[in-house]
Amino acid sequence: MILVERSSHVTAPIEAVWGVVQRAEQLPAWLAGVRAAEVLSGEGFGRRQRVQAGRGAAHEAEVIAYQEPTLIGWRERAKGAGARAEARTEIYVQLTADEAPGGTVVRLIVVRWPAGPVKAALLRLGLRRVGADLEDSLARLTDLAAVG
Repeated sequence: MILVERSSHVTAPIEAVWGVVQRAEQLPAWLAGVRAAEVLSGEGFGRRQRVQAGRGAAHEAEVIAYQEPTLIGWRERAKGAGARAEARTEIYVQLTADEAPGGTVVRLIVVRWPAGPVKAALLRLGLRRVGADLEDSLARLTDLAAVG
């Protein structure tokens, strides 16, 4: 398992931030590396969505954590040949009302279970990039939530 997380203060109320992060169609606007996203079925916990990465790969994802207005998380699965080749990525967005009036602390967490030791080694080499992408995502989210 590989875990990367970043957090930041957003000068917007928690409800405004939640309004952005819980909508699948908003993902490309703030989550780095996402080119397109759409809801396939459902809403809230169990919602199925398709997320297309900037490099063209599309994955179906399921919302596995949903607690309005503080937590949303989804799991993407990439399958290869055989059960051992399955790779999973979980992305969580945790929101906490900040002590400063009208502010929110946003914590982005990416957890990856690579498909084998070679993939794990490659993912570890790219940890800086994942961290930089999360920082970029937080900056974009800050801009979106502040606008409303």
